[in-house]
Amino acid sequence: MTFPTDRPATWFVTGTSRGLGLELVEQLLERGDNVVATTRSTDRLLQALDADTTRLLALAVDLRDEAAVAEAVRKATERFGGLDVVVNNAGYGYLAAVEETTDRDVREMLDLQVVGVWNVLRATLPILREQRGGHVVNVSSVLGLTSVPGWGLYCAGKYALEGLTEALAGEVAQFGVKVTIVEPGYFRTDFLTTDSLALPGDTTAAYPEIREMVENHLKLQGNQPGDPVRGAQLMIERVVSGEGPLRQILGSDSHAYATAKVQALQANLDAAAQTASASDFPA
Repeated sequence: MTFPTDRPATWFVTGTSRGLGLELVEQLLERGDNVVATTRSTDRLLQALDADTTRLLALAVDLRDEAAVAEAVRKATERFGGLDVVVNNAGYGYLAAVEETTDRDVREMLDLQVVGVWNVLRATLPILREQRGGHVVNVSSVLGLTSVPGWGLYCAGKYALEGLTEALAGEVAQFGVKVTIVEPGYFRTDFLTTDSLALPGDTTAAYPEIREMVENHLKLQGNQPGDPVRGAQLMIERVVSGEGPLRQILGSDSHAYATAKVQALQANLDAAAQTASASDFPA
């Protein structure tokens, strides 16, 4: 099954009240597709949209609640008769030293960015598998490929998303289901505002460089290189075409960070080439 051309496609998108998710919904509705948009606040989503919402089903869903997610998917198929594309986009930033990150911080982040995605996949994959086609798009970050100080928790969630997505792609290819993992850099959304960027309740004076990083990131708001309109367009084009590698890099900054990580990893592998086998049983 390829992307439908004889009828509107049905998209199930999470995290839609702001940023790339909101722009994605806007463009999908303008295309004339059906959109099931989950969010914490349907009021905020509807107020932000500037498109005909006839083909929109907006649902307030706690993605950490497996039953709530399953009910949202049921409503989606009941309303539109099927499902073609699943976009896992929900998430938020967190900027703090590892030492400053509490148990509650860790659980809240991973419950949304990992458990929430798994809940959506468990509810939607049987539909895509049975119809022998569809597309899953998991929105990660370049910080799912490389890590920087202060972003440990966010990176942990995105690294987990990268791992499960690679495994997923291998599992569902036999059913005609395509998988894409999107790795944006900094986009000019409100991701770097206090509405989307969580900060620790308590900090320590031991990490002044991270306090400076927080300040610099908040000042970066409005000057990020990524255009969310173009980013959403490229995401849609990738799904509609059904072509491209597993990873979709969005942004020149993302490409630069990822390239540096690959180079550093290659250098590490080259340095270990002569010693890695030392832990093997003798031939």
